[in-house]
Amino acid sequence: MTPAPYYKVRDGAQFAGIHLLVDLQGAQRLDEPAHVAAVLVQAARAAGCTILHQHFHHFGPGTGVTGMLLLAESHISIHTWPETGYAAVDVFMCGNCDPHDALPALRAGFMATDVRVQEFQRGCWPPLS
Repeated sequence: MTPAPYYKVRDGAQFAGIHLLVDLQGAQRLDEPAHVAAVLVQAARAAGCTILHQHFHHFGPGTGVTGMLLLAESHISIHTWPETGYAAVDVFMCGNCDPHDALPALRAGFMATDVRVQEFQRGCWPPLS
């Protein structure tokens, strides 16, 4: 079986995409919706993604921002807690985009002192024959 062009193939297995769960600690400017949006846009562009839509919501002065970029290749979402300097970011991409290419923009854009990443292969199928 030949995988669809937007599937990933690694070590003979095909899967829908790579999903990174990114924890940013010691992050800054997490209560600024325009800045949060700009950093996510920069991260998506660094990964070579096509942005289809974006939406960000600020919960009020000094509070967090929740938002997402809808990508042709999947999505990037964020939830921020400025009071603790923490942000949770999901970076899910299929096709030729590599979500790891988004990480430097996230680290630099939020000036995070610690970045922890968990990787998941979503929709993994048996090896190709």
